[in-house]
Formats: sequence, C-alpha cells, structure tokens
Amino acid sequence: MTASTPRWRRVLLKLSGEALGGRKEYGFDFQVVSVIAEQVARVHQLGVEVALVVGGGNIFRGRHAEEGGFDRATGDYMGMLATVINALALQEGLEKVGLHARTMTAIQMPQVAEPYIRRRGIRHLEKGRVIILAGGSGNPYFTTDTTAALRAVELEAEVVLKATKVDGIYSADPLQEPTAERFQRLDYLEVLNRGIEVMDNTALTLCMDNGVPIIVFDLLQAGNLERVIRGENIGTFVGAPGARVEQSPAATTGGH
Repeated sequence: MTASTPRWRRVLLKLSGEALGGRKEYGFDFQVVSVIAEQVARVHQLGVEVALVVGGGNIFRGRHAEEGGFDRATGDYMGMLATVINALALQEGLEKVGLHARTMTAIQMPQVAEPYIRRRGIRHLEKGRVIILAGGSGNPYFTTDTTAALRAVELEAEVVLKATKVDGIYSADPLQEPTAERFQRLDYLEVLNRGIEVMDNTALTLCMDNGVPIIVFDLLQAGNLERVIRGENIGTFVGAPGARVEQSPAATTGGH
C-alpha cells in the first residue's frame, strides 16, 4: 500500500449529534457541518465509499425523557426523529461540496427520505453516493452506536470510524486529567473486560463477532479523516488481538 492508497474502500463513519453541535448547547454549528462535509469529500475523491450514521444528542436524548418521567420507548423514538433532522443537515452540507448524498431512514417517512433497504444502500455506495443512515435501527432501547455496528456489518464496511471530540481513547478523561495517556491499540475483549467506554457493549460485541475494527479519533482536527483512511497512526484502533497497551484499568474516550 502506497501513501496515496486508501487503507479501506468502504467505511462507516459514526458521528454524534454533539459533534454537529460544536460548542453550542443545542442545535447545529453549520460551520462544523461544512468542515465534516469537506473532509468526507476529500476521502470520497480517493475512491472511498462512505456511509454515515448520525446521533441526535444535540437535539434530544431518549434517556433525558425517561429521567423526566416519559416512557423509555417514546423517548427513544423522539431521539430517532432527532437523528433525521441531523441527517438532513449533513445531506445539505455534503451536496454543497459537490457530493451526491442520500438520507435513508429506519423509520419510514417517504416525503423526507428513502427507507433504509440494505441492497439499495449498497447500490448507492457502488454508484459513488454518500449515504446517511438516520432513525437509529428503528427500534427503541438501542443506541446509535449499535446502529453503526449493525449497518457496518450489513453494508460490508471494512471499518467503523467513530468521530469524537478527542483524539482517541485515554487512560482517564484528558479534559480532567492532563497526564492521561492515549491508547494506540486495544483488543475487543480488553475493552469489554475493563469497561472502557468506546461503544456500548452490544455494538462492540457485534463488531467483534464480525471482525469489524473500530477507530476512535478526532474528526474536527483538519485532515484527520483522510489521515485515518490513508492508514496513518492516529486515534485509537480497537480490533482483534494484537499488541497490547498497558494502562490504568479505568479508561475513557474523554467525550463518549
């Protein structure tokens, strides 16, 4: 593989709703949406097929509704609808930088977006379109992390790229502990056994069972998505057993 050759040809990029919010407590930072769209456009130019799963935490979180006395399932459905709003914002941003994008939802709303159909999603990717997968899995009680793992397996993505606000997984919250050390590589079972916050256990187990690696990295650092795609050693790689990194048993992404 040369420096100009992408390490992967089909990837799933997991974005949190908070990432789209930037520094705002609620809603969008449209400059952040533009930055994300520009990074996706650069890797698309390398011939990489990109699917995105987006959360809705910048608008609504199901667990907050439950804390307020709402039924959990109702709250989760409200959160799924928030992801559709975010997906449409991303679609607009992607189209403004010249990409063909399609929003596909697990909850049918044909006036707004296409229903998620696995074969149709693969066909969009093969035709060079970016797909944005919204509405979670269509079921309550599952996170968008689990949706990302599920869609990655269904669409035969080679890796899940989890974008966060920090540059990997740390031995402690780097915002609270300046001396925290960053892991370069972790094994799936190591993450599960030590309770490290990468993705929820359902998502992590699904990736492990199907051999899909996860890379946690800072998307808002200019050029990072392209660096990951080219195989540069940034962020934290979670995958099959390999070189172990010994750190404190209490580890976190610092911005899960």
